[in-house]
Amino acid sequence: MIKVIELTGIVLLLMIVLAMTAVSIYWHKNIHWRDPYKEALGRAGAKEKQITLPSGNVINYGEVENDRPALLLIHGQMGIWEDYALVMPALGKNWHIYAVDVYGHGKSTHDESLYYIDTNGDDLIWFIDHVIGRPTVVSGHSNGALTAAYIAANGGENISGVVLEDPPVFSTQGEGWEESFAYLDTYKPLHDYNRSDRSECWEAYYLRHCYWGQLFMKNAMDRIADYAEHYHRTHPGEAVRIRFLPSSIWTVFEYAKDYDPAYGEHFYDLSWNHGIAHEKILSDISVPCVYIHAKENLHKSGTLLCAASREQAERAVSYIGENCRLIETPTSDHVIHTVHSALYIETINSLLK
Repeated sequence: MIKVIELTGIVLLLMIVLAMTAVSIYWHKNIHWRDPYKEALGRAGAKEKQITLPSGNVINYGEVENDRPALLLIHGQMGIWEDYALVMPALGKNWHIYAVDVYGHGKSTHDESLYYIDTNGDDLIWFIDHVIGRPTVVSGHSNGALTAAYIAANGGENISGVVLEDPPVFSTQGEGWEESFAYLDTYKPLHDYNRSDRSECWEAYYLRHCYWGQLFMKNAMDRIADYAEHYHRTHPGEAVRIRFLPSSIWTVFEYAKDYDPAYGEHFYDLSWNHGIAHEKILSDISVPCVYIHAKENLHKSGTLLCAASREQAERAVSYIGENCRLIETPTSDHVIHTVHSALYIETINSLLK
């Protein structure tokens, strides 16, 4: 009997040690989530640079220099150029990489008059012609993919191909917009916050009103928001970090401090398109194109929990025509270049020819 008790005690002790080890590993990875990004940028040899356009606008970008074909990367909403860090070492084996901060993000110019698909797109075409100066494959993520589509349609002879990574086609010009996940989770809360008394930080307000929180963690969101507000007040000037949650949830706050909320307003009121129809942009693409679509995910409430439905993706490809192929990922994860990095790298490399 004593031996059984002793054995049970040993097993329980081992279980406690294993649990504590697992928590320690989780905590360490959560706190140091940026370390793999920094290490990847170092391995890739990425250097941060800036260029001032004749207009005085500044484009901040990261570059991986070599003698290989040119690749321009355009991040999505609330991102920065370093969002591509984890795929840069692999892409740098075949590509001379330029990854930009779009206007209103990071260290590029923050000026509300620039927050339109054609205004930013035309300046990136200038960037291709005057900084890169040779045929370039363009790849964009989310609304950055719509910008990439605009560049592919209007960039002329220096555009050799385009990869559209899960763009919010048609919805961000009004098709089911107010029922979309992006509107309910990001743009409406952002719009409401901009018009509130701002008695709490954006991060806390977002967590209190975000759509995913109401769907999946409704009873916990107020307490998490209170924690975010406390962190904001006790760590002035720092990005809010909620270390007991997976870093994939709160790392967006790391970039939010260099994000102009006025950019989001142009999506809330659909003015970012500047009156240019997605159908027109897509129809004018004549270079080789790959559309990577995150698998459709429909919540039981009827909300589409992804950037575009399968039907919308297929319709977009039909506008582009035979020079475009559609790839669908096995999950609905939006940031494909991180979650499905091997697929993303393979897709980019398919345009080497």
